[in-house]
Amino acid sequence: MISVVIPTFKNKSQLIDNLHQNLALMTQCEVVIVNDDPSSSLKEDLPKGDIVLVENKTNLGFAGAIDVGIKHTNNRYVILLNSDVLLHDTSYLSALSKIRDDETLFAISFAQREQNNMTVGKNTIYWRDGFFHHKKAGDLNAGINGWAEGGACIIDKKKYEEIGGFDKLFSPFYWEDVDLSYRAWKKGFKILFDPNIIVDHHHESTIKKFFSVSTIKKIAYRNQFIFIWKNIDDTMLLLSHLAYIASKLPIMIFRDHAFIWGLLSAIWRIPAIVKRKTKYQLSDKQILTKFI
Repeated sequence: MISVVIPTFKNKSQLIDNLHQNLALMTQCEVVIVNDDPSSSLKEDLPKGDIVLVENKTNLGFAGAIDVGIKHTNNRYVILLNSDVLLHDTSYLSALSKIRDDETLFAISFAQREQNNMTVGKNTIYWRDGFFHHKKAGDLNAGINGWAEGGACIIDKKKYEEIGGFDKLFSPFYWEDVDLSYRAWKKGFKILFDPNIIVDHHHESTIKKFFSVSTIKKIAYRNQFIFIWKNIDDTMLLLSHLAYIASKLPIMIFRDHAFIWGLLSAIWRIPAIVKRKTKYQLSDKQILTKFI
């Protein structure tokens, strides 16, 4: 049996609409919904059925909400599904045998059809100009994936707990799934993309409803800095990172206030970042080389 964790924040209407279709396709699953909006209960709104509802007393952000949901599951294999994701069939069940039979496999990402009918879900990671970057891969073929997107994937809960789970330092959103997946890679696990499991996912539809473009950009910068300082151990990569900041800082002060805000906000979190640093099996170069 598979557990499904669905975090939601001020997205009641879309959550309920999608549940009517999704629940019919998840009859073999344990469903856990995490309401991350303390100001509004979902108890009277959810469809009748065997749904586990967790209502947070404080807003924990995406990573915190998912982590709470996973703690309430009773199965080893867990699907992470955004409230704005719509299933079309039970093809996700095919991922169960793959992840169950391969002890090196941490997660499998699903293909996601966006509002413009573009399909995404396969990603790559790389280092350029002093920064760790991620982007859409150049193809949609089955294979390794840079990270398991937190809104449409299946993970091995045992390995999730082994690597420490989602880090709430990235709250309220962005980079938390990249961080989790990179730690899995460094631990020696792998992440795959399966183009045959297709869902509808209108990316950022929830975030953009409640956060301004400026705020989203600031948080993205901050979490990019946090990710690098927390996870990158290669001396040459870190030196190139510091050199880039030093060379661009005078320009960014006048041209990109979000960059400066993100930098300062990340600096303020350095004590927490240092506590989270740990040693892993694979080096940064060993991982990044896989995606060249």
